[in-house]
Amino acid sequence: MRSCIYFGVLLSSIFLVVNADVYLHFPPGSNNRVNEQTADRAQEINAFDSQNNDKGGYNVPDATNTPFDTNASLQYYLKFFQSGQNGKTYLRFVWTNQHGCGGDEETNPNKQTCNIILQYMCQDADVDDSNLDKFRNGIVTTPQQYTPKPASDQAGKLADVNTNRRLHESWNYYDRCYNRERNKGLFIADQKLNGDTARFTRQNNAGTKYGYECPEERDYWPYISPWNDIAILTSNDSMCNYYQTESFNVKPRYECIETKNDVRTSTKYNNEANCTANGGKWLLVYSYIEKAPAYTTQATCERASSSRYQYKWALPHDTTTVKEECLVLHSQQGPVCEQAAWSRSNYLGLNSNAEPLSYDWVLPSFPSNKVKRCVARIRYNISTFDYDIYKIDATSNGGKSPIKNNPKVTVDNGIVLQINLNTNQAGRTFQDRTHLFEILPRPNGVSDNENIYNWNMLGKRGNIVQTYPAVEYDFTPRNLQIGSADLVHIQWAGSNTHQNGGASDGQTGNDGQGADGTDRSNLVQIRDRDENYPYPYEQSTFWKNVKVRWSPMEKSNDNIRKDDLALYFASSGYYRCQRSADCTGIDSPYSFEAQTTKLNSLLDNAPASFEGALLQVNPGTYHMMCTRNNNFSNRAQKGTLIVT
Repeated sequence: MRSCIYFGVLLSSIFLVVNADVYLHFPPGSNNRVNEQTADRAQEINAFDSQNNDKGGYNVPDATNTPFDTNASLQYYLKFFQSGQNGKTYLRFVWTNQHGCGGDEETNPNKQTCNIILQYMCQDADVDDSNLDKFRNGIVTTPQQYTPKPASDQAGKLADVNTNRRLHESWNYYDRCYNRERNKGLFIADQKLNGDTARFTRQNNAGTKYGYECPEERDYWPYISPWNDIAILTSNDSMCNYYQTESFNVKPRYECIETKNDVRTSTKYNNEANCTANGGKWLLVYSYIEKAPAYTTQATCERASSSRYQYKWALPHDTTTVKEECLVLHSQQGPVCEQAAWSRSNYLGLNSNAEPLSYDWVLPSFPSNKVKRCVARIRYNISTFDYDIYKIDATSNGGKSPIKNNPKVTVDNGIVLQINLNTNQAGRTFQDRTHLFEILPRPNGVSDNENIYNWNMLGKRGNIVQTYPAVEYDFTPRNLQIGSADLVHIQWAGSNTHQNGGASDGQTGNDGQGADGTDRSNLVQIRDRDENYPYPYEQSTFWKNVKVRWSPMEKSNDNIRKDDLALYFASSGYYRCQRSADCTGIDSPYSFEAQTTKLNSLLDNAPASFEGALLQVNPGTYHMMCTRNNNFSNRAQKGTLIVT
C-alpha cells in the first residue's frame, strides 16, 4: 500500500495486517503463557498482542524436575552457538499459520496474499538483575504497568517496571509510542480510531496496551524498532528487493528526539517540520547487531571495520544520551527474502510436501564474543486483493474506503446479500514470540569454519486434541542430514506445569506417560523408525561413532567414556557417569554409584530440560527415539540423523 510511514515521508509501504492465528513450535512460542496450569493462557495482554486463541503456546521451560514457581533462576534458556566467520550455525524455526500462505497466484492460487516476518532482538546476558531494561520471562502472568505523564522518565520506569513480570520492549520504548502522534498517512478503511497517537491502529483502535509493545510498530513494516529482521517469506517475491532495501536493518531512519535535563524523553512529533519548530532534533538513528563501547571515537570505531563486520559511529535507535556511539551494523545485503511455502487455508498443519512450515535461521555472530540473551518473534499477515494493497493510503479512508464493514451487495435479479467482513480484519497481523534463549560464543576447540546444526525436541504434554493448537512431541528436524565434518548440538526444553485443566475449547486433561503435566525427553538409538524397542548399548552404533566437541559436563572426547555419554542422554542428564571415579568436580553428584535415588523409569525425577552436547558424528544413518513419549498408536517421538 501507499502510505506515509516514517512520519511525514512518503514511501511505498506494506500494510502487515491479517486474519489468522500463528503459533511457533520451535523455538517454543509462548502465546503469552508463563507457567499456567490451565488449557488457556491467563493473560492475552501479558507482553504482546498475538491475536491468537487463548488455547495455545508453551510454558516457560524448567531447568530441573520441579516447577520454577517464584524462582526465575530455575528457568531454562535454550542455548545455541553463534555462527563463525565461515561456518554457520543453523536453527530451525517451526510454526503453523492458520489461513494459509504462499503459492503461485496463476497456477496454485491461495485465498489471500501473505507475508511472514521473522525477527529477533538480543542484549548482553550479564545485564544486572536490577536493570529495569533487562529481558525477562517473568514468574507471574501479570503485565507490566504504565503510568502516563510521570514526573520524569526515570521516575515512571521506577514506579511501573516490576522485575517479576515479563519484559521484552523497554518502558521508554512504550512511553515514546504512547506520546508520539500516529502516522495519519496510513490506510485505516472506515475504522474510527479512539486516539491520535501510535498506540491506536486499524487493528487496535482502542489503543489497548500489551506489555510494552508499540501497536503501530507491531502492525506496520518497516519501522524504527528494536527488532532485527531475520527473513521475510512472501507470496509475492517480486517485492523482495523492496523488503531487503527498506528493512531498518540496513536503512537508517530519521526520528524526532527531545531531551529533558540532557536525557532523551518522549515527543509527540513525527515529522521534521513539527519537530524542529517545537525545539526537537530530527536525527538519523540506526539499527545494529551490538554496540562496541571499547571504541570511543569515530576514528577508532570505524577503523575496526573488516570484511566480516562494519563498525559505524552513529546514533543508535535506543539512545538515551543522544550521543553517537560505536555500532556494529547488520549485513548490508539486507534480510533474507524468499517465496513462502504453500500452506492450506484454515489448517494449522503441514506444507504441500507434508513437512512442517519452517525456516533455517543462520544465527548471527557477535564480535564481542559475549553471551547474548535473546527473544525471537514471528509476524504473519494476510491481506485481501479487494483493493490495491501496494498503493492505497489515507486518501481512501472513511467514506472513500473500497471496503466496508458487513457490506450488502446486489447480485442478479436485484438479490441483496450481505458479506461478513470486518474492515479491521481484512488485513490483520498475528504474531507469536519465543521465551528467552541464549546465543553463546563458540566453545574452545570449535573453529570459525565448522557448521553447527541444532537437533531438538518440540511439543508439549497431551494428546492431539489436548495440545492443539500446540503440537505433540517430536524431533525437529524429524530428518536431519549433515556432513561428517559438521557438528550437531542436541538439546531439549520442557515444563513441569503443562496441566491442561480449567476451561478449554477442546479436551481437558494431559494424556501421556509419567507424572501429570510434565514434559520429559531422552535419546536412545533404535534399529528403524517403525520399531519401538531401543538397542542395548552394546548393539548401538551411534554412541561409538561420535566425538564429543563440547558438553556442559566439562568433558570432551578425551575424557568421557562412550557408555557414559549414552547414559547421559538416555537419562536426560540425571546420570553423567556410571562410576564415581569418572564423575569428579561439578559432575560428582551425577554418577550412577553416587545417586541415592535411582532414576525413575518414566524420567519423572529427571530434569525437564537438557543442555545436551555438541557432537561430531561418523557417516551413517541413525534412528533415535524417546522412550517415554512413544505410545505407538498415538505418539512416536522419533527422528533420524543422516551423516554423509
